[in-house]
Formats: sequence, structure tokens, C-alpha cells
Amino acid sequence: MDLADESLIAGRKLHARNGSTQLQRLQKLATTFVEQPETILQELVNAAVYLCGADSAGISIEREDGTQQHHYQWVATAGEYSRFLDAMLPRSPSACTVCLERNRPQLFRVDHRFFDILGVEAAPVTDGILLPWQAEEMRGTIFIISHSHAEAFDSEDLRLMQILANFASMGIRQQRQQQKLIAHARASAAAAMANDLAHQINNPLQCLTNVLFLARQASGIGDERSLALRLETDFNRLSILVKSLLELPKRTAALSGDGFACLPGIAQTEQAAHR
Repeated sequence: MDLADESLIAGRKLHARNGSTQLQRLQKLATTFVEQPETILQELVNAAVYLCGADSAGISIEREDGTQQHHYQWVATAGEYSRFLDAMLPRSPSACTVCLERNRPQLFRVDHRFFDILGVEAAPVTDGILLPWQAEEMRGTIFIISHSHAEAFDSEDLRLMQILANFASMGIRQQRQQQKLIAHARASAAAAMANDLAHQINNPLQCLTNVLFLARQASGIGDERSLALRLETDFNRLSILVKSLLELPKRTAALSGDGFACLPGIAQTEQAAHR
């Protein structure tokens, strides 16, 4: 049920509010966002349970590689549903899909039939508020849930959750930026190691290549020339690999991930050398 105009919960006055406590909790979230951004999503759902008196809270994300059966992932959970961290949910039936398609807060309830479809045992949702968030191309939802009261949340809870949804969007964006920076740093380190290794290999390789060239040109000893011809292919492969390693620092800016498996050019160079 759409909460765009708040009419469904406008008449509810369910909680005694402590403005000082709310501000302290929000200040803690801001501090966590700056000092420990990797924990911000968990802090958000913890705050949602505390501030709104919810039985459970969570944050879902729409998976980039999602399927119809595994479309959403719960990346943070608190309260009774904390055991469902990293749970996968289908695209349909799903309150998350409705919320994201409408791009507005939703009031929702879920009975046991839904969990029977998923094949899990879970407490029903007797009252819940679900809000969308978006960070660049990624999107998802943040929600609070009651498992026992038909009217557990009011318009003040909705206001607080809108603040937390904004935090969720910023938190996801910050975590993605961190991942990109870490990937870039790892790629830079891998390229530097590869470059150092290439320089260590290159000088003795050149000497051996010269020796092989002279041996291949020799006319006096047939065994030496035969050995040189057999080894020449392997040395050519090694020489091509060294050249590729020396070129890696130029490519670092375009790299992502870590290790040599993510470095462009190595696999292709090896394949070319085999042909």
C-alpha cells in the first residue's frame, strides 16, 4: 500500500519520542559513516530497530547478476530477522519490486504463505514500512517490520526511515567507491611487482638469447644447433611475456580487480606465443 501521501498512517500516534535520543543516534550514524564506513549498513538497521521500536529491520540490494529466483540480497539485517543476512529473494512475488517500481514508500504485510513459497520458516510481517534507495546504477530497499502488532509504526517512523534511506544510499555509494579504490591499488601493486620481475628476468634472458643465436648459427656441432632450435620457441615465449610485463604500468589506470588473472594482455600473450 502506497505511503506517498501518508494517509494510511497519518492518524497513528504510537510512540513517545525523545528528541535528544534520536539526535544522538543520528550523530552516531554520521560518525560511523566517516570513521567506519564499512559498518554503516549494519549500523543503519540497528538504528532502525532502536529508533522505531521494530522487531526486525533490513537493507536489500538488487543484484547486478540477479535471476528471477535470486533477484534481491539482504545485505544488512537486525532483530528477529538477523539470521537472514545475505538471504536471496525472488523478483516476484516481492514487496521490494513493488516499492522500486513505484519509487515510493510502501506499507506492507506478509503472511506465512509467502514464506511457504520460499521454503523457509519466518515470523510473519504484521506491519512494515519499506522505502526505496538508489546509488548511481544500484538500487534497493530499507525496511522495518513488526511481527506482532497490526499497527506498529506511525508517520514519525516514516520520517526517520526516509533519513535512514538517504544514509543507505550514501553508504552503498561510499562502499562502492572504496571497492574501486582498493581494486585500483591492488592493480597498481600487481603492475609494479610485474614490472620489477620483468627487469630481473630481462637481462639474463637477453644473454641467453644471444648464446642461443650463436649456437643456432654454429656449423661444427650438430647437437648444439639442434638443441638451440628446440629451445628457441620457449625463449621466444618468455621474451614476449617479459615484454608484456614491462608494459603493465602503462595499463594500470584501466585495471580493476587484483592478481595477474585480471591483468590484460598476459593471457593473450601466452596464447599467441603458443601458436
